[in-house]
Amino acid sequence: MMIIVAVIQKLTGGSVAISLSLSKTRNFLARISHDSLHFLSKLSRSFFQICSENFTPGVQWLRPFEAWDVKMAASGGYRNGTHKGNMKVDRLVSLSSATKSSSLKSKPSPASPASSGLRRNSTGSVGGAKDDAGVPGRVRVAVRLRPRNAEELVADADFADCVELQPELKRLKLRKNNWDSDTYEFDEVLTEFASQKRVYEVVAKPVVESVLDGYNGTVMAYGQTGTGKTYTLGRLGEEDTAARGIMVRAMEDILAEISPETDSVSVSYLQLYMETIQDLLDPTNDNISIMEDPKTGDVSLPGATLVEIRDQRSFVELLRLGEAHRFAANTKLNTESSRSHAILMVHVKKSVKGRDSALLSENCNSSHMVKTFKPPVVRKGKLVVVDLAGSERIDKSGSEGHTLEEAKSINLSLSALGKCINALAENSAHVPVRDSKLTRLLRDSFGGTARTSLVVTIGPSPRHRGETSSTIMFGQRAMKVENMLKIKEEFDYKSLSRRLEIQLDKLIVEHERQQKAFEDEVERITVETQNHISETERNYADALEKERLKYQEDYMQSIKKLEEQWVMNQRKHGSERTTFGLKDDNFDKTLNGVVPVASAAEEIAELKKLLQNEASLRTATEEEVNNLKSQVVQWKRIEAAGNSEILKLRKMLEDEAHQKEKLEEEIAILQSQLFQLSFEADETSRQLDRGGSGKVLGNLDSFVSQIRHSQLSDSGNGDKASIAKLFEQVGLQKILSLLEAEDADVRIHAVKVVANLAAEETNQEKIVEAGGLSSLLMLLRSSEDETIQRVAAGAIANLAMNETNQELIMSQGGISLFSNENKNPTI
Repeated sequence: MMIIVAVIQKLTGGSVAISLSLSKTRNFLARISHDSLHFLSKLSRSFFQICSENFTPGVQWLRPFEAWDVKMAASGGYRNGTHKGNMKVDRLVSLSSATKSSSLKSKPSPASPASSGLRRNSTGSVGGAKDDAGVPGRVRVAVRLRPRNAEELVADADFADCVELQPELKRLKLRKNNWDSDTYEFDEVLTEFASQKRVYEVVAKPVVESVLDGYNGTVMAYGQTGTGKTYTLGRLGEEDTAARGIMVRAMEDILAEISPETDSVSVSYLQLYMETIQDLLDPTNDNISIMEDPKTGDVSLPGATLVEIRDQRSFVELLRLGEAHRFAANTKLNTESSRSHAILMVHVKKSVKGRDSALLSENCNSSHMVKTFKPPVVRKGKLVVVDLAGSERIDKSGSEGHTLEEAKSINLSLSALGKCINALAENSAHVPVRDSKLTRLLRDSFGGTARTSLVVTIGPSPRHRGETSSTIMFGQRAMKVENMLKIKEEFDYKSLSRRLEIQLDKLIVEHERQQKAFEDEVERITVETQNHISETERNYADALEKERLKYQEDYMQSIKKLEEQWVMNQRKHGSERTTFGLKDDNFDKTLNGVVPVASAAEEIAELKKLLQNEASLRTATEEEVNNLKSQVVQWKRIEAAGNSEILKLRKMLEDEAHQKEKLEEEIAILQSQLFQLSFEADETSRQLDRGGSGKVLGNLDSFVSQIRHSQLSDSGNGDKASIAKLFEQVGLQKILSLLEAEDADVRIHAVKVVANLAAEETNQEKIVEAGGLSSLLMLLRSSEDETIQRVAAGAIANLAMNETNQELIMSQGGISLFSNENKNPTI
């Protein structure tokens, strides 16, 4: 501090030139205590104000205190007690208010030494910003420790954690053995007790603020499988809002800072699976290509689905939809291991107002344009949240078949990313960016123009010390990567077309009004037409029924007339036969000589005449009968057609009646379900009122759906908390009843819940009293599913830790059951 005072005194005399080494200044700042930073900030501003007023050509000077938003971070970290300190400038603030000398304004500002060492320079910021070099910014790395899970609590109970955290010093110690350990330093060290809010504020919030200011930002999680990467980034927090991950919290802050009238937010959700980019919002789009701008080097995905976000609820629904389409598998290290890299892209378009617009106007090349025309400015930022799939060793994860191929692809892409980080950290002339699609997608995040924050997740188990050491070294190398942050701005020419927009709005309103009138008229005509058609159908049905009755009546009358005619013909034929009989007798008598021959000849002639008349009459009668028969056949046809129409109408009536009965049955079922749900809701409300609990009433109703959709996480952070909460809210008897469910998936997840509950001594007695032991033994006897048998056997083994339960298991035949099951190769 005395050195700076001496320099200021010499500068006021104007006799000594300024020559200050940046490295010495950084070492000097590293030795200053935290309590004197505020005073030193004021002193530095006075120092550079004096420098600007006494600046002369040919004097080289540096401005390491242009922005006093500096943070100390290690470029190499601690290693066996050695330390390399480094001071990085996160944000550069303009000192135009402090530099009032005209000679100072005429000189170009010197380039920062950090920017000269960067190899990557994309195009300058859009919109006329004069600083094409951008703002230097190092990749910030935080380490987060996952607490021990249930398996580690049992298997590693006699062993200490392989890591020791010193969050106040931002250090981490990795134990080699009981006597020796390696020490590393990170930007942030998060213990197993760190909340999700703390993780977001430390890791992601500065990146989100930069995105709102027009920069690109990346938040990425790297670590071994099962160490809590997805929990840190993608947790939705539907059951517990405190468990919300970085994705949900980042969108909350973005929506809170934008204006719905002038700003917009759009989202794409992708996964990199087996070196193919797939759209999680549209599963049919399973092979998206990567496009690179040859001029700027920017990477884009033109085939990805882009959804505009208006509120937080719609964003959470999109995340839930994407997670449902993401690939996962059950391994020995993680029951829900992600088999793909998930990439969330949030595009923010925000208008610049007030002071920001004025600053941009000052940066324009043409002063005439600034004075005469100042169109609004829009800043475009992109936030990329990357949930990398966990690295795993095949011998530990037990992957085989297709899962083994997935593991190879994951390890290959992570290896390519590590090679790029190594090349960037060592300032290599060649960076193998094109070795993998993952490195191509993250091209802007490492060595590019984005502000990047990396959170590496590790576990405490000494069995995985090798994987933990590899993860820590990845984070150490990433801290050496420098990015050149560049703002993206452009003029908003929409303000120039306001009159056209107003006119268009008027035309749209008029069109909607006419469209509404047209739709109303169409609806009115449609209703009238339907009424007319209904009336016509009724009239036709009535006329058809009358016609059918008329034809039926005519038919009956015709049948009656034919019967009467037939009776009359029978009577007439009978009388004629009687007459013919008498005449035959007379003829016999004539032949016998009773009647004279002459009269006999006359009678014969008369009889022949009568016979001819009878024959003609018979022919006429037969013709009339044939005509009547044809009429009868025609009436029968008409009657058959009428009967078919009647049957058709009756069929339609029966269908309508059947449909009505079906709807009435469904209404009765729904009413009974509504009554049951109302009863259960009232009962639950009374229980909550008696117990004073503030839990959510809907958890009991959503328990079965949670088990069916595997919403309960079987490992990682919050495993015990989720199961304990379901145990308190739902009840043990409800959980045990699901062991007898018909759905196999429900039984599997129910057995898993009971097995996790049985691992706690406080729950074992409750499970036995509720009949859980008998249910598990019965399920073990009856089920043929390998997973159910394995998990049920594990649950019974947890209950057998109590001596009282051992006697119950023996009394119920558990020993013989296990001996028989051990002979079965599937167990």
